Amino acid sequence: MANAIAGHKLLKNQAVRFILSAGAGFLVDICAFYLLYHNFFERPFYTFFGFEFNNHTLSLGVSFFLGVMVNFLITRYFVFNESVSTPLKQFLRFSTVAVIGFFANLFLLEIFVKQLNMYPPVARITAALSLFFASFFVHKAFSFSLSLRHHASTRNNSEGN
Repeated sequence: MANAIAGHKLLKNQAVRFILSAGAGFLVDICAFYLLYHNFFERPFYTFFGFEFNNHTLSLGVSFFLGVMVNFLITRYFVFNESVSTPLKQFLRFSTVAVIGFFANLFLLEIFVKQLNMYPPVARITAALSLFFASFFVHKAFSFSLSLRHHASTRNNSEGN
């Protein structure tokens, strides 16, 4: 009974819900990356519209998109459900942040793979975890138009209960 109450209190915490949401999107992203890298994009390089892409870059593009979709849906309905912004506005903002996050992930992935010779699936996990903490605050304030001060007062109120 005490564990159920503690679990319920944890789920009331917005940061905990965001971690769960981001974790679900992260799992979809990482699993898709691994499967794409090893089973779908098997050649080292592919050419599209005259540009050459390596297999880990293509795997990142597809897996990142899938993870973003899962993350947005869970975040919208489970984490920041008190937002009054329209779903379209939320999605456009969330996607904008995701595009910036994609290029940040791509930049880190390239460094980890090409400079540090990391195995691409491990490099992908490392890049994603490196950028995780900033995403909570950016999505809260920008994507879902919620005050960061509101988060601090909500957290203090939930800790007092």
